[in-house]
Amino acid sequence: MDFEKIFSEMKQIWVKDNVIPMEKYMRNKFRFLGIKTPERRKLAKKLFKNIDKNTEIDWDFVFKCWENDFREMQYLALDYIKILQKTLLLKDITNLKKLIVSKSWWDTIDNIDLIIGQMALEFEEIDEILLEWSISENIWLRRIAIDHQLLRKENTKTEVLEKILTNNFWSDEFFINKAIGWALRDFSKTNPVWVKNFLEKYSSKMSSLSIKEASKYL
Repeated sequence: MDFEKIFSEMKQIWVKDNVIPMEKYMRNKFRFLGIKTPERRKLAKKLFKNIDKNTEIDWDFVFKCWENDFREMQYLALDYIKILQKTLLLKDITNLKKLIVSKSWWDTIDNIDLIIGQMALEFEEIDEILLEWSISENIWLRRIAIDHQLLRKENTKTEVLEKILTNNFWSDEFFINKAIGWALRDFSKTNPVWVKNFLEKYSSKMSSLSIKEASKYL
């Protein structure tokens, strides 16, 4: 992948008027080119249209995107990985972990969690890795572990889900307690009985935020 050429094309659709609002929305943690999601995805479709979906991921390109000052380049890297999702191997979890712990915030994390989740369906070894992440000092690794089964429906591994969630009780971190609630709320659409029983069993140990989110569809 030609990083410089791709970055040049991204800069060509820079929207000055969007920069300040987008940076403010992300609490001024990152610089932006002002490219909103629909426009970025349209360009990504053009940039990546000729990629052979059986090609291995160019991690050098991904890390150049991640090192770039502009947040849209991290988003573009994730667009690229998603196109080649089916080529990910167990060994690639190491590179994904590097992305998780670098320039971390909810926007990239909430894209990577589903990538990791799909991998965990294909490689059972990842369940143990996620259980380790669920007790990490890094809150973003923990958030990935908590929410990696979102949208799994009947394929949800409830034993893994329960262990990961209970590992994160008593947290006073907003992003962790919100994630716990989301994981339960999403699964309640598929198995409300399991979620109700979970809440009955553990509500005394859970934050009010987690309970509120988990109960939304019950």
